[in-house]
Amino acid sequence: MAPAPRFSRITLALGALGSALVVFLLLPIVGLVSGTSFADARAGLRHPLVAPALELSLVTTALSVTLVVVLGTPLAWLVARTPGRAARWLESSLKLPVVLPPAVAGLGLLLAFGRASALGGLLARFGLSVPFTTAAVVLAQVFVAAPFYVEAAIAAFRRLDTSLLVIARTLGASPVRVLFRVALPLAAPGLLSGAALCWARALGEFGATLMFAGSLAGRTQTLPLAIYAALESDLRAARSLSLVLVVVAFALLVAVQSAERASTRSGAEHD
Repeated sequence: MAPAPRFSRITLALGALGSALVVFLLLPIVGLVSGTSFADARAGLRHPLVAPALELSLVTTALSVTLVVVLGTPLAWLVARTPGRAARWLESSLKLPVVLPPAVAGLGLLLAFGRASALGGLLARFGLSVPFTTAAVVLAQVFVAAPFYVEAAIAAFRRLDTSLLVIARTLGASPVRVLFRVALPLAAPGLLSGAALCWARALGEFGATLMFAGSLAGRTQTLPLAIYAALESDLRAARSLSLVLVVVAFALLVAVQSAERASTRSGAEHD
């Protein structure tokens, strides 16, 4: 009977420490929501920066996520199905953009695609320039957001029951058919979860975009950049744009959790 009170005290202490972190993490969101009235939010959404930034963010993130899914899905499949040190090194290198500071990522993109680089010079011969364009926004989003999808896709493919893939092959299905007719449907919840995380990261991208694409209204100024610009002149617009990002991010998190629960149920049914 004696250990029970001690365990209770430890639980309370751990709960108090955890609660302090929860309060700290939620406090800025509460301050953002509580400090914005409906009238202020409506007035802020009418700011000239809002509509172009919102439209640009929706278009560029849709393009970037599409590129990541189209290019990242076969890459994740190959990494997940290929044993050996080379595949592990490749997987580790794919995580590098996650830990790079945004300024470093933006500078790297600028040096890679600028006119002074070999690739930038080649594009210039065809009259193409990437930096400080809408294409630069998409490339910056792809660079910082791709690892979130690829890593989730690799994990989803590795969770697949290998026997199902072997059976499909023994029945005469080609590797491509196995991927599209067996692997992708089974891994769909994990892929959707990764795509949602990828979209959320692309939508919130700031530093690399500012370095590589600039902040040109209607051309490269996404929602995070518009918030930064509006903060200097109209706090209501900055709050309204921030609330839009909060709502979208929360919706994406709900989608991720739903996909993870679906994946867990699917795995339990197969077991």
